[in-house]
Amino acid sequence: MSIKFLAEDDRPREKFLLKGRSSLSDSELLAIIMGSGNRDETAVELARRILASVNNNWHQLSLLSVKDLTKFKGVGEVKAISIATALEIGRRRASQEIPEKPVISNSNTVYQILRHHLSDLRTEEFWAIFLNQSNRVIYTAQMTQGGINQSIVDVRVLFKTALDHFSTGIVIAHNHPSGNLKPSSEDIGITKKIKEAGNTLNIQLLDHLIVTQNSYFSFSDEGLL
Repeated sequence: MSIKFLAEDDRPREKFLLKGRSSLSDSELLAIIMGSGNRDETAVELARRILASVNNNWHQLSLLSVKDLTKFKGVGEVKAISIATALEIGRRRASQEIPEKPVISNSNTVYQILRHHLSDLRTEEFWAIFLNQSNRVIYTAQMTQGGINQSIVDVRVLFKTALDHFSTGIVIAHNHPSGNLKPSSEDIGITKKIKEAGNTLNIQLLDHLIVTQNSYFSFSDEGLL
């Protein structure tokens, strides 16, 4: 029986989308990996039986070979390989250290992160770094790509991205291909607009950098924020 024939409340994929992955039981997670059960059992029921055979222990399940898994009715070689692959991914993930994300402590830290993206361009681009409460980088993205003279960011898109990543702080930056570090009236205007929008949403604009090939200008360092 395929998952699509289950009652809607019992469909692991739909539950994943509606309530999030943490809401799924172990058997529901395994059912998603397998995709279907057999004539007598739903995917969830089959998954529950497989897990029960190893005392509901993922480590013990990972020790089963493809041949061991195919002994369960409804588990062919393809399903067995899918299960073994998912467990191997989990093992490799557990063995890796979580990469340390940089903390933004000053304008030079921002410059070092973004200069490789912005310093040698012939057209303007607008980038943003999204931070958590500890000023640690959680996401970096190019927001717009403009023409020779300017790149204008949509403030709504900027803050939607911040909200999507639960960011509490933002650093923005764009380049001046001309090499001129002096902010234009448009640069000052968009900075003010973003700062005011951030104040409303309680998302702080920490700095705005103008980047050239060899240097940068910081609104924060110059007291313009």
